[in-house]
Amino acid sequence: MNSLISVFSDQRGILDTSVLIDLDQPEVFAQLPRESAVAAISLAELAAGPVLAFDRVISARRQFRLQQVEATFEVIEFGSGAARAYGQVVSAVHAHGRSHRSRVADLLVAATAINERAALYTRNPSDFEGLEDLLQVIGV
Repeated sequence: MNSLISVFSDQRGILDTSVLIDLDQPEVFAQLPRESAVAAISLAELAAGPVLAFDRVISARRQFRLQQVEATFEVIEFGSGAARAYGQVVSAVHAHGRSHRSRVADLLVAATAINERAALYTRNPSDFEGLEDLLQVIGV
C-alpha cells in the first residue's frame, strides 16, 4: 500500500450508495464511522431512484431515503481533485483486468473518497477490487 493509506482513519468515511440504501439496517448503521459524508455522485444515484420506481409506494420510500440522506450527511462535491483521482482509479481498474465502464458511478465515488483522504464504506467491496493501493475500502 502507498503512503496515502496511512492518512486514513476509521473515524472518517465516505458512504457508498449501497450503504445509503441499507442505512435503516441496524447492522449497517452500527459499522459507520463517527464522521460520515456522502459523495454528490451517490446523491445523484439516489435522486434517480424515485423516478425509476415501478410503483408509488417504492417511489415514496426512495424519496424519503433521498431526503433523509440530504438532511443527515455532508455532501462532498465532485471537483477537480476528484477528477484527477478518477484517472488513477481507471488506470488501477484496467491494470487489474477490469473495465471501468459498467461501474462509472462507483468509481467516481471512489475518486471522491481518495480526494478527501477518507475510507470508502460499502456493501459491495468487490466493486472496488484493484483500488487497494489508492483507497481503503471497508465492507459493511
